[in-house]
Amino acid sequence: MTVIDISPSVMQFLLAFIVVAPLLGAVAALLPAPPGLKGRNPDQAVLRHGVTVTGAVLIAAIALATGFDHDHPATMQATTDISWIPALDVRIHLGIDGISLPLLLLTALLTFLCALYSYFKPPAGPSPKAFTALVLVLESGTLATFAVLDLLLFFLAFEMVLIPMYFLIARWGGDQRRAAAWKFILYTLLGSVVMLLGLLLIGLRSGTFDMVALATDNGRGLTTSVQVIAVLAIGVGLAVKTPMWPLHSWLPDAHTAAPTVGSVLLAGVLLKMGTYGFVRILLPVAPDGMRTFAPYLAAFAVVGIVYGSLACLALARRGAKGDLKRLIAYSSVGHMGFVLLGIATMTPTGVNGALFANIAHGLITGLLFFLAGAVKDRYGTADLDTLAGATGAALYGRAPRLGALLAFAAVASLGLPGLAGFWGEMLTLFGAYSPAEGLSRPAFRTFMAIGAFGTLLTAAYMLIVVRRVCMGEHTPRSELSPATTPADVPEQAGAPEPSGTGPSTATPPRPATAQPGATTARLADIQTYEAATWTPLAALTVLTGLWPAVLLGLTDPAVQKLLAGGKS
Repeated sequence: MTVIDISPSVMQFLLAFIVVAPLLGAVAALLPAPPGLKGRNPDQAVLRHGVTVTGAVLIAAIALATGFDHDHPATMQATTDISWIPALDVRIHLGIDGISLPLLLLTALLTFLCALYSYFKPPAGPSPKAFTALVLVLESGTLATFAVLDLLLFFLAFEMVLIPMYFLIARWGGDQRRAAAWKFILYTLLGSVVMLLGLLLIGLRSGTFDMVALATDNGRGLTTSVQVIAVLAIGVGLAVKTPMWPLHSWLPDAHTAAPTVGSVLLAGVLLKMGTYGFVRILLPVAPDGMRTFAPYLAAFAVVGIVYGSLACLALARRGAKGDLKRLIAYSSVGHMGFVLLGIATMTPTGVNGALFANIAHGLITGLLFFLAGAVKDRYGTADLDTLAGATGAALYGRAPRLGALLAFAAVASLGLPGLAGFWGEMLTLFGAYSPAEGLSRPAFRTFMAIGAFGTLLTAAYMLIVVRRVCMGEHTPRSELSPATTPADVPEQAGAPEPSGTGPSTATPPRPATAQPGATTARLADIQTYEAATWTPLAALTVLTGLWPAVLLGLTDPAVQKLLAGGKS
């Protein structure tokens, strides 16, 4: 069944357009604008160009989804297969199925929302031309990663996103941005070198780099020792990008330093490339190697779940000077641990849960980083102690709609039933209860118990964040000086007043002569452009939570076929 009957040739064009258009748009962004398109503000014109290109890609992705045959999601559709390097049998092979289509749509949506947000709130830093071009190159590389079906093309697309993200952090980031950018690029490049060796090993030993042919062969053309080496090499590169504990340490620094849209794209899109590689390449191509390493992958995953949650609890406690963006970054380590646990079960239930959790994390954490950026703009800081204030009002009293949306995103992140975050975690734990044949059931049930404990820790730190940032906290009078009233504390802590819709600038502290009971200064609440950017993410979080079949109906047949060695 298709929503709209679209011919195969048009479907091929749409997929090729989705991959290539952002790259062409990046080149156009660096060229001088035609006289009629310059407008009064050239910077705004190039940002508008970014909105136009990403909007066109999103429309094409939606058209591709409407023309997709939902009755056969396990079949590769909109395929293009052209010889590129005959000597190595490398082909420009594109196609989508029920596994890659949701990730393609998520990437197109998040990039468009980031471009729209940047148009109304231009990034503070160098030329918007370079910023727009880098975002478009990043989008092209990410979309290509989810669309290509050749191992070497996958590697090229996988690496294509590194340089744009490096410059987005290094040039438009905040404090410690250069150190964070270097840490990001070094970790990911070192992992990629090892991954390339594993991909070459598979291609040369099997005689093909075609991912569909390799999945159909299901590892029968590779010895167990070759599969084990390939999984170890490729898995390290994918684990760095995911990121898996203990290869995660680049992530908190990168998120803390990155601009708002950089954090959204990093969490919402780039982290998914690593887990997608596990599902698309390692599970079907090297099943014996994956079976060997699955218990270790699951162990690292549950350690990451607990570690990420404990790190968030440490940052959230009073007096820890925790950063809200850094806390959300550590929460990603825990959430991606659930994705890796689902993959490690090697069962349809677990892998479907992993893919669902991937999409849910992109929607919810993307929204959280948008909100954290907005809070930082208004207060001039993301320090949790400052955001908590001492009046008991905080966001609920100063910007109630912003506070309510932050609370919504937080409870979605902790896995509240009825929202998107619930289904991925639940299916992952169910998959761990009964792992694939050949895997230790007692070990995986232990991992399931640890993962379930991690959900409790997640709920604990998210509720602490909501209480402190949204509701605030009262400072005991014994801790206040005689001349200080509760109403004075936010201003003395450095909370700035808003200036329009742009970044806030700090105002001098209120004199200590303010009377008790003085009202807390209000902040700018959600602006129109912010509502337009954030509403789709909130709506999709509710939709996928109430109607999980919209995703599972796409992924399940494709996962069943993938795990069965290409047999429906």
